[in-house]
Amino acid sequence: MPFSTVDIRNDTMKIKYFSDTDTALVEFSDKEVVETREINENIYIDLDSDGSLVSMTIEHAKEKANITELSFIQMTGS
Repeated sequence: MPFSTVDIRNDTMKIKYFSDTDTALVEFSDKEVVETREINENIYIDLDSDGSLVSMTIEHAKEKANITELSFIQMTGS
């Protein structure tokens, strides 16, 4: 199960890709998920008790989201 971890403003964002199911999971926090919403048949978001985004799942990631490569650029304010 290969995954990348990126540090963002003292929080950790994890991006995991599961090649056996072609699924990408983007975790924005480690808060408890209380609700999952289907955005469309291939994208789901998980929310915490405050309605904040916890994670996002993209099924058929290579095909539907055209995810063949991942890059990260952190922008800083000037």
